[in-house]
Amino acid sequence: MSYTALYRRFRPQVFADVRGQEHIVTTLRNQIRADRIGHAYLFCGTRGTGKTTIAKIFARAVNCQNPDDGSPCGMCPSCLAIQEGNSMNVIEIDAASNNGVDNIRQIREEVAYSPTEGRFKVYIIDEVHMLSIGAFNALLKTLEEPPSYVIFILATTEVHKLPITILSRCQRYDFRRITIDTIAARLNELLRAEEVTAEERAVRYIAKAGDGSMRDAISLLDRCIAFYLGQELTYDKVLMVLGAADNQVFGRMLSLIVQKDAAGLIAGLEELLMQGREPGQLVTDLIWYLRSLLLLQSSDDMEEVLDLSSENLAEMKEEAAKIESEELMRCIRIFSELSNQLRYASQKRILIEIALIKLCRPQMEENLESLLARMDELERRLQQGMVQTLPGTAGMAFGGDGRNRMPGVGPAGDPAMQTSQMAAFAGQQPGSDAQTALGTAGRAVLEVIPQDVQEAVKRWRSIVGNLPGSLRTFLRDARLSLGPENTLLIVFEDEFAENYVNTEAHKQEIADAVAASVGKAIEIRIQRNESQHSFEDSYVDIEKVIHMELEIEED
Repeated sequence: MSYTALYRRFRPQVFADVRGQEHIVTTLRNQIRADRIGHAYLFCGTRGTGKTTIAKIFARAVNCQNPDDGSPCGMCPSCLAIQEGNSMNVIEIDAASNNGVDNIRQIREEVAYSPTEGRFKVYIIDEVHMLSIGAFNALLKTLEEPPSYVIFILATTEVHKLPITILSRCQRYDFRRITIDTIAARLNELLRAEEVTAEERAVRYIAKAGDGSMRDAISLLDRCIAFYLGQELTYDKVLMVLGAADNQVFGRMLSLIVQKDAAGLIAGLEELLMQGREPGQLVTDLIWYLRSLLLLQSSDDMEEVLDLSSENLAEMKEEAAKIESEELMRCIRIFSELSNQLRYASQKRILIEIALIKLCRPQMEENLESLLARMDELERRLQQGMVQTLPGTAGMAFGGDGRNRMPGVGPAGDPAMQTSQMAAFAGQQPGSDAQTALGTAGRAVLEVIPQDVQEAVKRWRSIVGNLPGSLRTFLRDARLSLGPENTLLIVFEDEFAENYVNTEAHKQEIADAVAASVGKAIEIRIQRNESQHSFEDSYVDIEKVIHMELEIEED
């Protein structure tokens, strides 16, 4: 005898066997007990939640010769005939393949004949949203005023595609996603019936992977049992069969995301895929992991909601402390968008790699959420005194003579490192939410600029105006930035101007003028922009930061 899949072999035969849809089962049983049976029902909900199963039980119950408290007895000739698929009173129609006007016209012709046995003729139309417009119109009149012995049960996963004229003629029942606890309990019943031992952690993971669908979860269980036939079903074995990853893997990925280590993430993805991890499942599990971290950040009372062991909960709390909520939400958004794209993609790996790089490079996006992430990165770099080498300037470093230095903070062409370009890289015009973000960025940069340097920048033009002759002329074209160790960095584009000003005598003259203006000595450094990029692309322009901040405060 051929093997029968678990979800078919253990399909509920009476209402008492149905799990997770008690609100629907109770209503239908009450209708049968009170003989208040409607003529048209609409069962809607996600896949695998019991729509067709309950429809078949209901069809047997209304025709049962010896109903048991509103449920079919399963022993009378009518129940047996319907159960074996030999009854003429229950007609199942797949609307996905029978969706034309002619198919519905055939139903209209058939309903004119009363059932040969039993009380009702029941039409179960599955995936009813697939019917054509003409077919819906042909069904309307029959659905509204069918003969007293006809019952229509329409089932769909996409109720929004049904015309309102159909919806208004049916009693609607919404099937809920089934909880992990309910699915796990049912899986344990099946395991006992199949005499298979399994770790509870493994069972709960399968229940979670079912995503609210009892049928999907049972199918996954069937697959795991078949792979390890005759062996105990452990958590690690389930992860291997389903191509999934555990929380430790996601914890390492999160650390790499926080460090903005794109190369490490790509290498980790390569390792996971070579181990046989399924790309779509990997992304789905990662979204759930990030969602758990976000919930842990939101409240201290999430243990029951997350359904985690105390050990895993402690580990995840440590992981949640490593990343800000805003960045977590950005990660969830990016991976959620990726999950939708993967359904129809032929190159799933490439899409995942792009998403991982996007997480490490906020400048690839142009929304306010990414703008804030880039400002956080800017602030972190400034606070840590991090200065990165520009393309074409590898090996350059800050020297004591002010020459051959690495020019500025942040990679060239990275708008997140250019305070003067913030409105542009935000992808918005000042005056919208970006204006608020600009103010935030300005304040973030100002927090790491010493007050005496800020005062010098504010008074710079008047300081330059009091200097003599050629020195004043050359300094009028100079630009200001923040140098190492909180020094005032004066940057020139012209080599001759930099050579003229960058002498001990002239530097001392500038320092004295600054000290006289702000009342405190400030170290001055001179530098020429030797990169192939403009000043705005290579440095933080602190003049514009300070002036922008003043303008925002005045508003």
